[in-house]
Amino acid sequence: MASDSGHDDARYLAGSPVRVAILRALDRKPRRPASLTDAVDATRTTVQRILAGFRERRWVVKREGAYHVTPTGERVHDAYEGLLSEIDRADRYGRFAADLERAGADFPAAGLETGDLTAATDRDPLAALDRVVELIRTTRGSDIRAVSPIVTTQYNEAAGAAIDEGAEIELIIDREVLQTSIAEFGPATDRALSDERATVYVSADPIEYGLFRYDDVACVVAYDEHNNPRCVFESTDETVVRWADDRLETLTEGATLLSAVVQESSATRE
Repeated sequence: MASDSGHDDARYLAGSPVRVAILRALDRKPRRPASLTDAVDATRTTVQRILAGFRERRWVVKREGAYHVTPTGERVHDAYEGLLSEIDRADRYGRFAADLERAGADFPAAGLETGDLTAATDRDPLAALDRVVELIRTTRGSDIRAVSPIVTTQYNEAAGAAIDEGAEIELIIDREVLQTSIAEFGPATDRALSDERATVYVSADPIEYGLFRYDDVACVVAYDEHNNPRCVFESTDETVVRWADDRLETLTEGATLLSAVVQESSATRE
């Protein structure tokens, strides 16, 4: 656990962009105060005051008129830069990570470093949806395993085109999606029942995030509280691919073939 003085020193460094800039400049090479004044665009008085604060904390020493970072100062610099990188990553991947956590997906934290993210924005609210459709259309006959908490015309058309090009698709949906598909997308549902290259499973539990696997690529689709696709994360990293495959296996084991669900529903109505 960090000491009170450690918290104070952290607040000291983070409390001024100029302090960070000076430590960063000194980490690159030793400098005299005049050189630092030009490098960080600060007054000589400000630079001298900050250097005194660094010397007090033993982050730098003065030797032959120039200031040098100490090994502890270098570690402080590296740790702070690492924190900034993590905060930047949290800003870029925050919505994706939050939506997956809300859905209980248990996505591996290390995976966030490995892929590309497409996120919907106010300017482009359909960016994530369009990216998923593009991925389905460009698989070019590769076999696809997928999970989806929604059904849309765009998904159905893209999946149909992929099957026409020789792909085999294995899809997991939940019962709410099935009801919507039967009510609003009858031809697509009929094809899912009759086409040997399409295998659809129905999960008894609600599905709240999407998965898309083909070749060596794993795609994860995060949806908001209203089931709007918000982020698409694509990765070939082994950790992410293994996680996606495990989730697919788990969801498949707990699901029922579409044909069996439809037959059971028909028998119940009779």
